[in-house]
Amino acid sequence: MAAPIPRVRMRGISKRYGTIQTLNDVALDLAPGEVLGLVGDNGAGKSTLSKVLSGAVVPEDGTIEIDGREVRFASPADARAAHVEMVYQDLSLCDTVDVAGNLFLGREPRRRILGVSFLDKRRMRADAVAMLQRLGISVPDITVHVENLSGGQRQSIAIGRAASFDPKVLIMDEPTAALAVAEVEAVLELIRTVSARGVSVILITHRLQDLFLVCDRIQVMYEGRAIAERQIADTNVEEVVDLIVGRKFSARSARNTQAEGVAIS
Repeated sequence: MAAPIPRVRMRGISKRYGTIQTLNDVALDLAPGEVLGLVGDNGAGKSTLSKVLSGAVVPEDGTIEIDGREVRFASPADARAAHVEMVYQDLSLCDTVDVAGNLFLGREPRRRILGVSFLDKRRMRADAVAMLQRLGISVPDITVHVENLSGGQRQSIAIGRAASFDPKVLIMDEPTAALAVAEVEAVLELIRTVSARGVSVILITHRLQDLFLVCDRIQVMYEGRAIAERQIADTNVEEVVDLIVGRKFSARSARNTQAEGVAIS
């Protein structure tokens, strides 16, 4: 039986900024409906890799396939056309626009009266309520400006907006950073809801405990390379920490030992 075609297949992805090799021959696979935790220390390359997949960064080398078809992204619009969405850590919400307006920003429904186009606020708000209900997102008032929402509610709106574009792949960069405990759980439940609908999710996070609540698999990056993969059921927080920082700590220990004149077996 032939192996199933992955939702995402990235091979040989490389990116350099001047003398800094940010990504070096990186591979990544993602199955339909899978939640992949992409982890690594600061500067490991995980955000750059996700930006390559979302079209925000163009690699120097490598290939990307979506559902077995090779694609080339020169911009986020190209990635969106291939049903790849990314929610950035800064959320990119308009604080002085209400919830419904943020959900439909740039694609607001309109109606014509005597040949003149007007924003159809009634339809937009009705569609916004339906969209949030489908995703299990609770917002007391969709007419409130998002600047008045909590951090968790703002994150949910950003994820809801990305999910409304009917994505095949949804990338989330630190979605639970700086959230209260109850808000973290709400965002994690939203990830479960989205993946249960068949959307493939890449979760970038420093909150390692979150990996074990929603992820199927993790991929660890170190200095621009993908160095390890683990099924979440086959690992633990201690091993993940060791994979993220162990090589760095080992190298530091080795240098200290040599400096002190102690033999290394």
